[in-house]
Amino acid sequence: MKPTIAIVGRPNVGKSTLFNRLTRSRDALVADIPGLTRDRHYGEGRMGDRPYLVVDTGGLEPVAKDGILHEMARQTLLAISEADAVLFLVDGRAGLTPQDKRIGEALRRARVQVVLAVNKAEGMNEAVVTAEFHELGLGDPHAISSAHGDGVRVLMDDLLERFTPEEAETQPEPGPRIAIVGRPNVGKSTLVNSLLGEERVIAFDQPGTTRDSIDVVFQREGRDYTLIDTAGVRRKGKVFEAIEKFSVVKTLQSIDRANVVILVLDATERVADQDAHLAGFVLERGRALVIAVNKWDQVDDYGRNEVKRQLQHQLNFLGFARTHFISAKEGRGLGAVMASVDEAHAAAMAKLSTPRLSRVLQAAVERQQPPRAGQVRPKLRYAHQGGMNPPVIVIHGNSLDRVSDSYRRYLESSFRAAFELTGTPLRVEFRTGNNPFAGKAREH
Repeated sequence: MKPTIAIVGRPNVGKSTLFNRLTRSRDALVADIPGLTRDRHYGEGRMGDRPYLVVDTGGLEPVAKDGILHEMARQTLLAISEADAVLFLVDGRAGLTPQDKRIGEALRRARVQVVLAVNKAEGMNEAVVTAEFHELGLGDPHAISSAHGDGVRVLMDDLLERFTPEEAETQPEPGPRIAIVGRPNVGKSTLVNSLLGEERVIAFDQPGTTRDSIDVVFQREGRDYTLIDTAGVRRKGKVFEAIEKFSVVKTLQSIDRANVVILVLDATERVADQDAHLAGFVLERGRALVIAVNKWDQVDDYGRNEVKRQLQHQLNFLGFARTHFISAKEGRGLGAVMASVDEAHAAAMAKLSTPRLSRVLQAAVERQQPPRAGQVRPKLRYAHQGGMNPPVIVIHGNSLDRVSDSYRRYLESSFRAAFELTGTPLRVEFRTGNNPFAGKAREH
């Protein structure tokens, strides 16, 4: 599993600048969930062949008792508890401050791996700028410049060396990998227990690579599966606000590792913004999806109709996924859920032949030509498969940069229907052929 790295420090030391450099993008995921006072930013990065997940936090003030600083500190401490390592960032030009010392003490109490980075050190002598920060007792400081990139590669090499590379390629997990995700108290634990207990043949624990994850390999009706148990399923914790129980980092990690995600909703509650955010994460990661609306036995006819209306309104972008209404406690509907898991996994891993893809493409174009863009009509020539989980279909032709979004959706629907790709997102990419005569004067 990718290590999770939280960037921590007092305000205005350059955490966001370092975050942008480590992710090489300003388009990081944002946990924009109701109840957060300050958003935490999540993004993915890679140093060489080592991927990682990085979290940008707000400024940490450990002694804040209330108000905005307290809320920011609370969210930062939550990020630290979820992280595999912490990048503690300090300001080399401002020097060591009492607040830096308080943060250092908090990190030592957290018992998490810490790498100390002295920022804004461009043009300064490394030994001089880092000297006073040895007082923090967090190891040798790294002199870096978030803005210019100085020392960042050495810093990350040091940090990532502390983690064992993923062994997924040498030790494959049996069967489809299924992540069960959802808000707190929707019945994830009950669903896990029902899946493992009903017609169970084989079940054993396979420790994961991080503190809070565990894989459960089990067999159902003769087929092997690997259930990715999220932190939200097992960890109760002494927290009382729903937002603190909603672990975005662990959810992202579970979705990343899964082939299929079961999104569990609660029929006794409204479909919430958090449900839509979770669904958005799944779609962003391109994972196959099955929706399970739990506690269906606890609502009357009016409540059931209301839930269905909310699903159409809040989660209308998940039209590719099957929805099941279940009772995990009573064990009702689980067979249908697992049948949809199998269907979604098969669709996500489907091998699509180039000749058939091209035939489906040509049939779709014959039914409906792409609209003109000015005086040019895009010309779609042939298609081939560019990837799996999710399926990626690459279309070649001319002027394909002018294909409209609505026509892209039409093609997606055509491919999905022709290949029966239910339960998985489908991505269509366009590649325009280069004109070898472009820019050359015509000879007479």
